[in-house]
Amino acid sequence: MQTVKMVVTGPFNAGKTSFIGAVSEIPVVRTERKISDDTKAVKDATTVAMDFGRITVDKDLVLYLFGTPGQKRFDFMWEILSEGMLGFIVLVDSARPETFREARNILDTFRGYSNTPFIIAANKQDDDDAWPPADLRIAMGLDENVRVLPCETSDRNSVKNVLVQLLEVILEILPAESAAKR
Repeated sequence: MQTVKMVVTGPFNAGKTSFIGAVSEIPVVRTERKISDDTKAVKDATTVAMDFGRITVDKDLVLYLFGTPGQKRFDFMWEILSEGMLGFIVLVDSARPETFREARNILDTFRGYSNTPFIIAANKQDDDDAWPPADLRIAMGLDENVRVLPCETSDRNSVKNVLVQLLEVILEILPAESAAKR
């Protein structure tokens, strides 16, 4: 059986913990603590180190999902969590355009850590204020070849679709990398 490390990253309150919780077949390992700064108006607790979950894709493939903290003061964990990842997802709260620039900065940071495949997941598509993925692509200044997918982290099938799409991107890139090494 092969295990694959995937990282779920994004701004504070984008839905990373919910994303992992929606599909993990084990209880999610969470490192949440009560919020002590001005963000406590948004929610009571925040991830301070990581979230960890696991999903078995089939008898030969298991995904280990690592969620990063979203607050800038915990960004020292990002590089640690990126080590050995085969791909990553940048989760964006598509109903909060004030976080789009931060999401783009997180994307650029992770691309600096590793040249691994990634996708953008436009979370909260069930919200009336959500930006469609096509508009989010423009707002974040993303190329047409970057997959920007609709997502609702409360919906297990939606989360599974995002993971399958990331696996597809990885499988598209692996043959090209193997050919380049020959």
